[in-house]
Amino acid sequence: MGTENVLRNLRLVDGRTVDISIQDGIITAITPPGQAEGRTLLDCSGLYGSSGWIDLHVHAVPELDPYGDVIDEIGVKQGVTTVVDAGSCGADRIGAFYSASLLADTRVFALLNISRIGLTRTDELSKLDWIDRNCALAAVEAYPEFIVGLKARISQSVVKDSGIEPLKLARTLSDEMKLPLMVHIGSAPPAISEVLELLRAGDVITHYLNGKANNLFRADGTPQPELLDAVARGVLLDVGHGTASFSFQVAEQAKRAGIALNTISTDIYRGNRLNGPVYSMADVLTKFLYLGYSLEEVIRAVTSSAAAWLGKPELGQIRVGGQANLTLFALEAGEKQLMDSEGDVRTANHYIEAKGVFINGSLITS
Repeated sequence: MGTENVLRNLRLVDGRTVDISIQDGIITAITPPGQAEGRTLLDCSGLYGSSGWIDLHVHAVPELDPYGDVIDEIGVKQGVTTVVDAGSCGADRIGAFYSASLLADTRVFALLNISRIGLTRTDELSKLDWIDRNCALAAVEAYPEFIVGLKARISQSVVKDSGIEPLKLARTLSDEMKLPLMVHIGSAPPAISEVLELLRAGDVITHYLNGKANNLFRADGTPQPELLDAVARGVLLDVGHGTASFSFQVAEQAKRAGIALNTISTDIYRGNRLNGPVYSMADVLTKFLYLGYSLEEVIRAVTSSAAAWLGKPELGQIRVGGQANLTLFALEAGEKQLMDSEGDVRTANHYIEAKGVFINGSLITS
């Protein structure tokens, strides 16, 4: 019997053009272009292919407002095969979210909000009673393959008068559960220096390119010493663009300072998908092309780098014998207006456009 699907003339980010043969959702061959035969041929001339994009920071519970959206609207329809919901749910509703995730085409993991109430309100760490150790432990034990880390939103509007204490409790939970911690940073208090000193290797700072006063760069544009210390001890940096957390100016400061690009995520939900400034993963990736990163660097930040942090390197690979987990996209020539969270608009001359994904044995076009 012939191979079920062949993606012909697909250009990989490393510059090679190949045919990828797929049978029952498994890659059976990667061959020179134009040679593979199969029952279903898709000519991918002019398209790039990568392992499936991974978005490490989304909000994928549609019932939550304002931070919610439909899983596949911010997943496969965006060219993203894997999403990590970043703390929409605490222990109270993580089970319901897990059940909903099984109905989506997109692969879903979750960061458990250390507040049991999650984002049912936006000051979820303002009462320390909502950080319930026993409930969190029970959730992690119930969904060990689904929950990949913990999430703590450590900014003034979330913690209110609780200060740094929620992060100290998160640190204790993280150490006890042996799960990494993703920390949202924003307005003070607490001061960014207090936050950074509690983070360890494998933890993630999301929103690291935000333009708020309490950010990771000094007035002269150089990195805070505590940021350099955190990076040196293995703390990872995640973009988490969102509505209010990405500044072109700060991103330029980071690039000038040689701060490595780790993972690019969107912090997407219904409002900033429909009304901007996020719109899509492709738009966020385009912003980093505009900043001068290579296509290979940009795609690595949503494939192998994100997969490595998840401890699932296979999600960042294209290999014979592996699952066909692929994103197809185009690099288009033409002007595109890009806006950051500060209202700063830049014009790109090339832009990325998602065209489809191959996941669960099927091609889904964008």
